[in-house]
Amino acid sequence: MRFSYPPRQMFKKPVLVLAFGFGSGLPGVAPGTWGSLAALCVYGLFLSHFSLITQWLLIAISFVLGIWICQRSTQHLNVEDHPGIVWDEWVGLWLALTLVPDTWIGWLAGFAAFRLFDIVKPGPIGWLDKRLHGGLGIMLDDVLAGLLAGLVVSTVVFLFPV
Repeated sequence: MRFSYPPRQMFKKPVLVLAFGFGSGLPGVAPGTWGSLAALCVYGLFLSHFSLITQWLLIAISFVLGIWICQRSTQHLNVEDHPGIVWDEWVGLWLALTLVPDTWIGWLAGFAAFRLFDIVKPGPIGWLDKRLHGGLGIMLDDVLAGLLAGLVVSTVVFLFPV
């Protein structure tokens, strides 16, 4: 993967540090998956310890902030939706994880479902991805993928309890 300027330079701009998930979006192969893995760690070590209401509040703030982060980053990089921008994956996965059972199996299922929906972009996710651009477009399709992933995993767990 070729970047608009060297990764070392990216860390001189705080907005790019956030957009690239503190470096988790830098790998040239599967940056969204690496970014999502980092987001899973942040969720497990930090966000999961808050009440559900607080988690949703932090996710909402991260979403609104993410619109600005992603918009500014695309301007800095001169690329509409650079694959290394993973702030949207962070927020989308966090949303999914708040909806799945609070166990390592629930988190793993939420992670897998989120990655599947983010890569395949079924139905409304793909529709949004093609029609909505800029910071809002970058954020919204991943948040929708997170919402759908969380709902699907929760529904499967409800219908087929272990």
